[in-house]
Order: sequence, then C-alpha cells, then structure tokens
Amino acid sequence: MNRREFLKSSVVVGLSTYITPAWPAPQSRPNLLIIHTDEHNFRTLGCYRKLMSIDQAQIWGAKAIVETPHIDWIAENGATCTKFYATTPVCSPSRAAFTTGRYPQNTPVVTNDIPMNSDVVTFAELLRRQGYATGYAGKWHLDGAGRPQWEPQRRFGFEDNRYMFNRGHWKQLEITDSGPRVVTRNAKGVPNYNIEGATRENFTTDWLTDRAIEFIQTNKGRPFCYMVSIPDPHGPNSVRAPYDTMYDDIEVQLPRTASKTDEGLPAWATKTRQPITKKMLSQYFGMVKCIDDNVGRMLDTLRQEKLIDKTIVIFTSDHGDLCGEHARHNKGVPLEASAKVPFLIVCPGKVQPGKVIGQAMSCVDFLPTILALMGVPTAGQEEGRDCSGLFTGQAPVDWKDVIFIRGTGVRPGAKSGNDEDGEETGGKNDDNWIAAITGRYKLVLQRGEQPWLYDLKSDPDELKNYIDDPACQSVVAMLARELIAYGKKYHDSRVERLDILKKLTNRG
Repeated sequence: MNRREFLKSSVVVGLSTYITPAWPAPQSRPNLLIIHTDEHNFRTLGCYRKLMSIDQAQIWGAKAIVETPHIDWIAENGATCTKFYATTPVCSPSRAAFTTGRYPQNTPVVTNDIPMNSDVVTFAELLRRQGYATGYAGKWHLDGAGRPQWEPQRRFGFEDNRYMFNRGHWKQLEITDSGPRVVTRNAKGVPNYNIEGATRENFTTDWLTDRAIEFIQTNKGRPFCYMVSIPDPHGPNSVRAPYDTMYDDIEVQLPRTASKTDEGLPAWATKTRQPITKKMLSQYFGMVKCIDDNVGRMLDTLRQEKLIDKTIVIFTSDHGDLCGEHARHNKGVPLEASAKVPFLIVCPGKVQPGKVIGQAMSCVDFLPTILALMGVPTAGQEEGRDCSGLFTGQAPVDWKDVIFIRGTGVRPGAKSGNDEDGEETGGKNDDNWIAAITGRYKLVLQRGEQPWLYDLKSDPDELKNYIDDPACQSVVAMLARELIAYGKKYHDSRVERLDILKKLTNRG
C-alpha cells in the first residue's frame, strides 16, 4: 500500500473541528500526558511547515512531505512554540534538563550515559506528592549505561515505570511472564534492532502507545501524569509495514545548505559530509507517520474516556535531526534542525487554540512552566524560567527573550566519538560550544574559534556570520553580557574560559 492509498483509507476524526472546552471547575486538577519523541526534525510536522515560507517548509523538495494531522490537532487546539530548544542537543542532557528544570552541568548529565543525581526533583515527583498517579513508558537514558535495563530502580517520581527502559532504540517489544523484553536478538541472545517480523502488536511505537492507553484507562478516575517516550524517529531508519513503503514515491532534493563548504567555519560546524538519501528520508517519514497515527490513538482514548477537556497534552522531543541540512545528520550542534525541537501544548481553559509563541524557550523552562499552568508548587530547585505567561497572555514585565544552550561535556573515562547508537560520548576537554539565543539571534562561542552570530530572520539557512555586522553590534554585546551572567549564576565553567566574552560586551 502506498502513501496515497493509505491516506484515502484512513478515517480522521475530529482533527480540526473539535475544540477543547475549559476544565469543568476551577478546583479540578488537570491530567498531564507527555508524548516525547527522539531526534525529531520539526519540519516533518505540518503545523510547523504552515508557519514557514515555502522554501523553508520544503527543503527536501515539494513532494517530500509527510502529513501529520493528529499532531497538528494539538497545535490547532493549543499552542505552537517555534523557538523551543534542547538545552544540550543530545539525548541524556536534554532529558535531564526537561524533567528537572536544571542545566546539564548541575544534574550533572552533560553528555550521554551519565546517571542523573538522585537528589534532583522531577516534575513527576512533584505531581506524585500532590496525589497524581504517575508513570513512564519508553526510553529514559538517565540511569547510566544500562541497555535496555528495564524498570530502573530509581524512579524519580514515575511510580509506574514497568515499561521504562534505560537505553536503546529497539524496534520490537513484548510482554512475557518475566516482564517486558526486546523481541529480536542475535545468536548469543543479545537484543538487537532488527525490524523483520515487526507488527502492529510489537512495533515499539505502537507497543508503547498501548501502554499509555492502558495507563489512561486504569487511572481515569484520578489525576494522572504519564510520559510516553518513543525512541523513533531516531535511527536506525526503519519502520514496520505499511509505513516502510508509504513514502517510496517521494522525490528528494538536497537541502540548499548541503552544498556549503567548510571554509571559514568553526570546529563545531565542520564534519564529514553526509548527504541525505531517498531511502533514509522515506523511512524517517514513515516513522513520523507511524508516530502521528499513534498520537491519534492516544487522543481518541482521551475523547472516549471523556478526558480530553481535562488533560494537558504535550508533544515534544529531546533534540532534532539535521536530515541532510548542512550536509550532516543527527544532532549535537547549535544549528536549528539539530537544536530546535517541536513543542506543542493543548491546555484547556488556559491556552487559546491556535496560539503561536516565538520567544525562545528551552528544556530547563519546562518544569516551572508546566507546574505553573497546573497550579502546583515547585521544589525551588529549578533553574529554568516560568514561561506560563507566554501561553496565557500575561508575560511578566521583566521577561528576557534569551536562553542558553551548550554542547556536550566530558563523561569521566570516555573517549571522544560515538557509541553504538551513534550518540556522542564526550570529548577530551570541556571547551565545546555554548550559545545564547533569542527569538531572532543566536550567538555561538567556542574557545579558540571565531565567534558566530546568526540572524535567523535574515538568514534562516544559517549560512552567514553577522558577528561584525555594524547593525548587530548591540545584539552581540547584549548576548555576551547575558552569557557572562548565566555562567556565574549557574556555575558553567565553560563561560569563564571564554576570554573573548569581555571584548564582545564592549561592542555596540
């Protein structure tokens, strides 16, 4: 079955006409459902493409498009954040920042496979203390190197973590008498990522959605918080039928940025050239389409259980995927397709449908923001900002449209490079890049490298350095000052070693 035939045979219910009403009473406590993907390029979602120019929305070509009506429903009935960034655009640091509201150096998950400190408090723990039923299914990646390591002993507030696994991008899962496990394995019994034999019942995206639906139905009589962490569309780029052939007919063109040279670029921006292929993109699209259909299943469950008007629904990801932009794949750099992620929220009675927010936010802002929207106090450990006013239309008068993101740090004993999942393992020192970002500008610094300033309005392809542009000197000085203040307040030694910062503050 090809993509067009599949779409014609699908029945989409309530995608744009269903408007969620307010919570039935002021004292009612909303449920929270978080749908969290892995390595998700925001351009694959229709709700983001509709906000872009055609050339930005169709970077892989006019026919290289995947439709995402169920995810788009969240945007149409809630808010779309167009400038939401991974605090560090790799898996573990981003997830730690998202769940705790703390910067990576203070969790201290600065790169992958570092266990998160046991004394940090997550949003799930705070909701659990308020009487919420809490749970988590899918990839966790905050308990060290265990792989898959089901049901980590440290729950961090996610009481039902039976279907949480620490690490891996498994394609087929099942429940046995001994608990959940990976279906496919090699001759030595080691789990692997084989896709052969995958079905609607055991393919990981579907399987995790089943677990989320079970949790919702079991806990529908009390306030609940559930996070389902889908390991796709992270590689390996493979998906079950019919999604594996659904996009075989697309015509793929290389992004304009794929032809740029490395001349004059800083070290963080240079890498072996990796052009996108039709096979890679068609499978990536298939994974996204499968995710969208399963989002529809979760939304339909909320409707059937009459919970849609009582539930905050979040759709987001841990980081992006360049998918051939700048002749690169994956993530780890401050370029938009790597560092910027989708963030959509339906919040009945609090957030007006169709709202678009263009101020910069990052993962550390999630905990204080969502708890403020839910009326739940924090533990005071968070370092991110309460951005709830941006969603409700009451932004604080002292609001600063600036965030800080950073490259990976050093994992003790790790060599520079990638692990078996293609994840960065750290480097020889802690002089990776750091960036200050607003809704329009991005200042990226790395010790010993030329500073770069991007103007995302004038140059959305991120090809030009505006660091010496006379019209941008006041912006450079402001961002440099903000970085210095951030480094001191949040103990980021990387900032202290940037001698150029003081010079930049004198510009303008």
